[in-house]
Amino acid sequence: MTLGSGGSSVVVPRNFKLLEELERGEKGIGDGSVSYGMDDADDIYMRSWTGTIIGPHNTVHEGRIYQLKLFCDKDYPEKPPGVRFHSRINMTCVNPDNGVVEAKKLGMLANWQREFSIEDILTQLRKEMAAPHNRKLVQPPEGTFF
Repeated sequence: MTLGSGGSSVVVPRNFKLLEELERGEKGIGDGSVSYGMDDADDIYMRSWTGTIIGPHNTVHEGRIYQLKLFCDKDYPEKPPGVRFHSRINMTCVNPDNGVVEAKKLGMLANWQREFSIEDILTQLRKEMAAPHNRKLVQPPEGTFF
């Protein structure tokens, strides 16, 4: 996020952006189909996050709750966070061996912009679950983890 008008803009520092994201995540957002928060409240660098996605209707994911881990390194938000499914899932953009979301296979991560957020990533992954190439893929047993 940048602040300012006209030709000038101020780049919001990393910690301010993450605090804003944390506040949004704690308040509950949208329709409740995605949620997120800090993995460790004592992590002063705000690096480790947990996300949850409720599978979209009319897909093999419906009724499932997926847990993810996100890691915002020191270069976030200039670069995207690392994203990894903790819950086992079969999706074209997820490495089947370790659950890592492969940035080059998910447009939002491949074309990362500073203005994007953790919420945006989770929402995009949920949309990806409903995409024609993912919506009917056979899934691992529910409740299994990487």
